[in-house]
Amino acid sequence: MSDDIISYSSDKKGIVTSECIVDDLSSDIVSLRPTSFKEYIGQKDTVETLKIAIQAAKIRNEPLEHILLHGPPGLGKTTVSHIIANEMGKDLTVTSGPTLEKGGDLIGILTNLGEGDILFIDEIHRIPKVVEEFLYPAMEDFAVDFVFDKGIHARSHRYRLKQFVLIGATTRVGLLSSPLRDRFGIFRTLDFYSVEQLVVIVKRSAAILNTVISDNGALELAKRSRGTPRITNRLLKRVRDYSLVRSHGKVTRESVQAALELEGIDVLGLTVLDRNYLKTIIDFYNGGPVGIEAIAATLQEETDTLVDVVEPFLLKIGLVLRTSSGRKASEKAYRHFKLKP
Repeated sequence: MSDDIISYSSDKKGIVTSECIVDDLSSDIVSLRPTSFKEYIGQKDTVETLKIAIQAAKIRNEPLEHILLHGPPGLGKTTVSHIIANEMGKDLTVTSGPTLEKGGDLIGILTNLGEGDILFIDEIHRIPKVVEEFLYPAMEDFAVDFVFDKGIHARSHRYRLKQFVLIGATTRVGLLSSPLRDRFGIFRTLDFYSVEQLVVIVKRSAAILNTVISDNGALELAKRSRGTPRITNRLLKRVRDYSLVRSHGKVTRESVQAALELEGIDVLGLTVLDRNYLKTIIDFYNGGPVGIEAIAATLQEETDTLVDVVEPFLLKIGLVLRTSSGRKASEKAYRHFKLKP
């Protein structure tokens, strides 16, 4: 939509990143996004909860409650917000926490929302405190307070907003303040996808992209997608290009393996950064435990990158353990590198 407020990173990023990259905005990748819950794959409990909430809101002819979606990057939080807007037949405005630097930025968006319209805030945990305080009355009373003048001449004016729906998405729900978190009526966590679900996504995306892919090719791609649909679609695009040049356009298991080897992605879906993270714990710190700040300093990476992008999947598949003393490499990690614990 023309009035959407969207913030994306334009820097060159790798295949595995928490941020939206240029590839994700290309027309063929955008077309892969489901537009209804009938097309949406996975997250069964979350989808059922949202479908019931939407149907009930339509019966009562009321807007939805505010919704908070939590989970690692790339699992479909933005996609779900688009589907909710489509199902409700309302306009969607998209923005992100870091772009809302001043209270005026948020007020400008809120005052332009129509009755029942949806505001999606990605990375909502990164909203500045001064902006967050404007959200409290907006979410609860659908109003914002303006203060005019200063000192003894100061006076307040309350501006009434139309009833809107706020959908917040966060990868680190623990960083949300209690007053903000408690104002959401629906709170759902999105989890990593199974290989079987990713195979369905691969085949659906390949069909939309007019790409021929074998069953073994789809399975191999799904296994290396880190349980994340966004990464699945990024990898499919890389594999499609490789197969077009090297294997007559058909995506096979062999072409998937060759293409992803060029991208530095191994059989478990680990990237160069993942492997360096694990090797740092094993080689520099004797397998751990070691603090995340020490690992970040050794790798010369941001701590947030390791916590948000690298660790969730490694924890999920049991390659790293998080203890009170720090991070430890598991026996499975040693076996992956063919080392003795």
